Amino acid sequence: MSTIDRTHDIVVWGATGVAGRLVADHLTEQYTPDDLSLALGGRDETRLRELEATLVRQRSDWEEIPILVGDATDRESLDAIAEATRVVCTTVGPYTKYGTPVVEACISAGTDYCDLTGEINWVREMIDRYHDDAVNAGARIVHSCGFDSIPADLGTKLVQSFAIDEFGTPCELVRIYLEDGRGGVSGGTMASAVELFRAASTDPVARQTLRNPYSLAPPGERDGVDPGTQSLPRNDALRGEWTAPSPMAVVNERVIRRSNALLGYPWGREFECRESVPIGPGLVGMAGASAVTAGVGLATAGLAFGPTREALRRFVFPDPGEGPTREEIESGYFTVRVLGRGTAPDGPFVVEGRIGADRDPGYGATAKMLGEAAMCLACEEIDSPLEGGVLTPASGIGDPLADRLRRAGLVVEVGEWDRTA
Repeated sequence: MSTIDRTHDIVVWGATGVAGRLVADHLTEQYTPDDLSLALGGRDETRLRELEATLVRQRSDWEEIPILVGDATDRESLDAIAEATRVVCTTVGPYTKYGTPVVEACISAGTDYCDLTGEINWVREMIDRYHDDAVNAGARIVHSCGFDSIPADLGTKLVQSFAIDEFGTPCELVRIYLEDGRGGVSGGTMASAVELFRAASTDPVARQTLRNPYSLAPPGERDGVDPGTQSLPRNDALRGEWTAPSPMAVVNERVIRRSNALLGYPWGREFECRESVPIGPGLVGMAGASAVTAGVGLATAGLAFGPTREALRRFVFPDPGEGPTREEIESGYFTVRVLGRGTAPDGPFVVEGRIGADRDPGYGATAKMLGEAAMCLACEEIDSPLEGGVLTPASGIGDPLADRLRRAGLVVEVGEWDRTA
């Protein structure tokens, strides 16, 4: 981050969108103007002022919140915004269409950045084009700071840190389980999914990014022993139950492998990770895992095939800007469990991590995760040897993010696995 004084600590870019409003709502509820100099950014001044009025009316501590007007396609306005703040916290997607100029502006200004993207084709592009520039500028460009991919990425980091501290060695494998959850889906999220599969249909680099488990690793290090994302029902030996493929694994697993690489392989070059959905034991579990696998396969096939992808976009998916209701957000929840297995001189061990929330995972909880990631960057609460680059939550922020998430009401736990619990 630049040492130059900035007017604002955080600008929420895209503040009038579904996710942006939730991030601004969380930050003004969790913090006061004494804690945080916040600004709201976007292209529609009228809507921004309406949002400011709503937040000020709801929060007695906040008398006013500055407004910064710009356009995602106007580099000059983005430069002015980036130069005015310590952190740009952006919810404007699809990032493939609207994210690159914001990243460029932040690197040019030496400004830290965080987002919600799960568009790994675009993340790969940012790595290849801008990682070295971000390192030289001292700008932390931290992608995937929401449900994609903080629970999996930070959960793995916490499990590995515990294993090293307690047993003197990291886990050689980590399993991430999407145990339960309920929440709505917005038009912005589905638009990002459409963009990802559309890019893969025409761009060989995007296709390779989806196929290679190590595609987000640094150039020259994009291979390894990990076979990659689970595609079939599997009887999980660690849990003793059947699991199905996770629709988020294609993003989260690659982010975790990048974390390991950027941190200098503290978990070893033979480290393996896999994310799945636990279903249950026995024949019932096998049948359920088979059904979930078929559903994930159909959804993937529908997005991969151009005509059905466009039909889903036009007639099934919500429009960008649409999202779950307040009631749906507050009635949602999720639990992600991370189990790491290792071998110490005294024998094998298993470490358990858990991250969960009593909010919709994609919006209510994601807003807290993104907002707290931005706070860590703004306050320089960083546990990382990396001072710049295209980073991940675990490699770019690290353990201090867990403390902020706990204070924000999320469950973040780690310890030795109690198999009887």
